[in-house]
Amino acid sequence: MRFLVTGSKGQLGTELLARLEGTHHEVLGVDLDTCDITDRDSVLGLIGSFQPEAVIHGAAFTAVDLCESTPETAYAVNSLATRFIADGARRVGAHLVYVSTDYVFDGTKVDPYVEWDQPNPVSIYGKSKLGGEQEVDPEWTIARTSWVCSASGNNMVKTVLRLAATHDSLSFVSDQVGNPTFAGDLAGKLIQLAISRVPGVHHVTNSGSVSWYEFVQEILEAGGHSRDKVQPQTTAEFLANRATDAPPMAPRPANSVLDNFALRTSGLGELRDFREALAEVVSQLRSGGSIS
Repeated sequence: MRFLVTGSKGQLGTELLARLEGTHHEVLGVDLDTCDITDRDSVLGLIGSFQPEAVIHGAAFTAVDLCESTPETAYAVNSLATRFIADGARRVGAHLVYVSTDYVFDGTKVDPYVEWDQPNPVSIYGKSKLGGEQEVDPEWTIARTSWVCSASGNNMVKTVLRLAATHDSLSFVSDQVGNPTFAGDLAGKLIQLAISRVPGVHHVTNSGSVSWYEFVQEILEAGGHSRDKVQPQTTAEFLANRATDAPPMAPRPANSVLDNFALRTSGLGELRDFREALAEVVSQLRSGGSIS
């Protein structure tokens, strides 16, 4: 198959290319330097010339706080660009896999969110990503994920290991819960969904839900540090301790736990426990000296 991957230099895009290149598939990865996805003519020209059979659309404006102050950019990248990519996919008959987010929910539900729960985003980022979902045809795939980490790019794992090397004590919030998801595992599942042309909304996260505080404990332990190096705090305490001149923060959903119900009950297979993937990534980072 011919795969088009957007956001190819991001955490997920890097893993997608690593799994597709060198196989019997043909892959074209594009990012900001090769295609402006907010330009309709550029997108249609790219898709029309490459003629992909599958498009995995992972490009997004993911700076959650910055989205609040630049909503036009957020909607242009996350919503309108998805409309252009969807238009191109229809013209060539490609199956589109759109990567979405836990931020489409408000986080007030007590139980994990299933695919059919009503979205109610409370941030510009979440609203603009929901806008992208609304551009996806029913026969295509929406893959919602959360808390993405890998050995590349900027993410929680690398941040915690860097801080642990220079700080005696850390503090992270204990009242926001979700599913850490590792880009390599996510990439493999997205490729499977694309090849099989699986329709509908799917939650795609690694197994296991934790608070940010608990996730940091797991990262510290995997990195050879004491779990006691991190202390819990509430979101209210975190906000109260921020500098008065700090830029405003977008609201975060307190409950980001996504139930992978559709994968599980369709026999498509869930992702492994996040702790197993975490151990592999930490080992990779420590052996490569790339914790920065």
